[in-house]
Amino acid sequence: MKVVVIDAQGGGIGRQIITSLKQKEENIHVTAVGTNSAATAAMLKAGADEAATGENAVVVTSRTADIIVGPIGIMIADSMLGEISPVMSTAVAQSKATRILIPFRHCDTIVVGIHETNTGKLIEEAVTEVLKLIHQD
Repeated sequence: MKVVVIDAQGGGIGRQIITSLKQKEENIHVTAVGTNSAATAAMLKAGADEAATGENAVVVTSRTADIIVGPIGIMIADSMLGEISPVMSTAVAQSKATRILIPFRHCDTIVVGIHETNTGKLIEEAVTEVLKLIHQD
């Protein structure tokens, strides 16, 4: 399975996702895609197997991904302080991949029915979902 982790700004969420995935599943191959070089570098440092940066990288990796993981902002144009372009959000939204989105209450978006919880718990839930998908038969 091709797992793609997309993050913006400092890449902290993507870094935590990749660290947790690699701790739980050593043989998982993770592609990190940052909207900027700082986000990409943080995810590479966390153990991503390969990485790329920018709008075109989001578009290309979204085409072939089986699973896309990241904060909900990766599907909202102009979110994350403008780092998610309309082209990026469309690529993620139109991907045939299963999307596992972490519902943070920022980017001027509130997802109702989601209760406030800490970032660590949200990331662990996302990682659990990725592992379920990888191991389903």
